[in-house]
Amino acid sequence: QVQLVESGGGLVQPGGSLRLSCAASGFTLDYYDIGWFRQAPGKEREGVSCLRSSDGSTYYGDSVKGRFTVSRDNAKNTVYLQMNKLKPEDTAVYYCAAREQLATRWYFVSSYTYWGQGTQVTVSS
Repeated sequence: QVQLVESGGGLVQPGGSLRLSCAASGFTLDYYDIGWFRQAPGKEREGVSCLRSSDGSTYYGDSVKGRFTVSRDNAKNTVYLQMNKLKPEDTAVYYCAAREQLATRWYFVSSYTYWGQGTQVTVSS
């Protein structure tokens, strides 16, 4: 059974940090692109970051560049999203998603096959 499970969300003050984890089971991340998305109330789901399996390339949305870092631990079959210098506008439910290697743009929500349940991140003082 293919499953993605996010963890690590919570409440943090502006300027703080969190590390999200996305643990995969039922398949090996080596052959899948892993994307991170977020959705705030009343807004569309947006791409945050992506780690391509083919060459390890990483991609980031403009609003998080320089603050967020995506990485992978193959031994644990887990992908991480390190989030630093968090801002109130980063508040959202964060999802990880997996897709087989595709040539389409990484932020296309519909290109991802498997999704986690999401984890809430709240940035507030």
